Amino acid sequence: MSDVPGRRLRSGLLVDLYQLTMGESYVAEDLAERSATFSLFFRTLPAGWGYALAAGLENALRYLEELRFGEDDLAYLEETGLFGEGFLERLRSFRFSGTVRALPEGTAVFPSEPLLEVTAPMVEAQIVETMVLNEVHLQTLVASKAARSVEAANGRLLVDFALRRTHGGEAGLAVARASHLAGFDATSNVLAGRLYGIRTAGTMAHSYVESFDGELEAFRAFARAYPDDSILLVDTYDSLEGTRRAVEVARELAAAGHRLRGIRLDSGDVAELSRAARAILDEAGFEDAMVFASGGLDERDIAAMLEAGAPVGGFGVGTRMGVSADAPFLDVVYKLVDLDGRPVLKLSEGKATLPGPKQVWRVREGARAAYDVLGPESAEGDGEPLLHEVMRGGRATWTEPLQTARDRARRERESLPDGVRSLDAAPYEVRLADSLVRLRDEVAERAHG
Repeated sequence: MSDVPGRRLRSGLLVDLYQLTMGESYVAEDLAERSATFSLFFRTLPAGWGYALAAGLENALRYLEELRFGEDDLAYLEETGLFGEGFLERLRSFRFSGTVRALPEGTAVFPSEPLLEVTAPMVEAQIVETMVLNEVHLQTLVASKAARSVEAANGRLLVDFALRRTHGGEAGLAVARASHLAGFDATSNVLAGRLYGIRTAGTMAHSYVESFDGELEAFRAFARAYPDDSILLVDTYDSLEGTRRAVEVARELAAAGHRLRGIRLDSGDVAELSRAARAILDEAGFEDAMVFASGGLDERDIAAMLEAGAPVGGFGVGTRMGVSADAPFLDVVYKLVDLDGRPVLKLSEGKATLPGPKQVWRVREGARAAYDVLGPESAEGDGEPLLHEVMRGGRATWTEPLQTARDRARRERESLPDGVRSLDAAPYEVRLADSLVRLRDEVAERAHG
């Protein structure tokens, strides 16, 4: 097999070993084609988080449609000595043939609520677990983290600066997509701009300023290249002196019929420096030039700056959002809930599950979400049903532009109670339908019996 990373990522071997060893046993025991339903959900939210935004569905569906085991994959598996001919033949013709029901991307989601449910022959539903979890987890995590910066920025410009420190290039693309879905305005990631139609944005590096004989020469050179789109990085030597030099360039641009877009602060006490820089720009008559802040920011930094009255018009948010530094994972799981029409559950202490395929109904009071109800898929529920069929027979039946998911995320955030949107959030109520409680108790009693 070629050593091209993209080809490795498309291989059916990108899976946890136990999915395959269980598949070997299912085939040997003639159990592989039983109909199984698995539910993907998270148990808890990170401390302070009031909600998550569902994301990653598009990538998960594409994975399911494209999953194949090539001859070189099968040859490797045969060499391990772990798998018999029957299972290898099943993999040779492997095509995901199942049905998926899911929350549309951008939907607000809470603990225990399925982000998606997969129904397929057991061997198929089991093998896809690892990567379906992977695709949904990363983008849901990052979209949810990014949404907190959107809440904190309160309408100010937000640019994704995360690519250089994300955990790989594929992750960088996922971060750009998920943060845009959550409400970020632009990304520094050029490939993401091309793939997803996201506006690209950037300024300059300190190395650019240092490569000229002086700061003023650097600013003038950049302004010649981008006379109407220059945000000048002013903190390489002295932030306020840099701002004064930016004003010189702004005057030269104005005389030629252009305008300075703004300055960028990337170090120091940005709140205090932004006030001083704003005063320098305003006194020179450049009230429309933006002060843009960056440098290891997250939602709490943004909120603190704005609470302190910092006159910042935009933020570049990178590492802490791209790796969700304070909450680097959601405890997302993928659990069997039904086998051949028989609801099943897990009773492990602290990890118990709820049986059967499910639906989530969102009950609203006017435009506000009041509470959710989690119940059996077959039940009748009040409120808006949130899970929809998105794949049948292994082919996606649900597609939508990223902008549609972004609009949904905005509406969902705005519909949540203010306390749930806070950076130190109050919990949102998710009720269990009486029918689900009865089913859980019945299945638990059978399991004990």
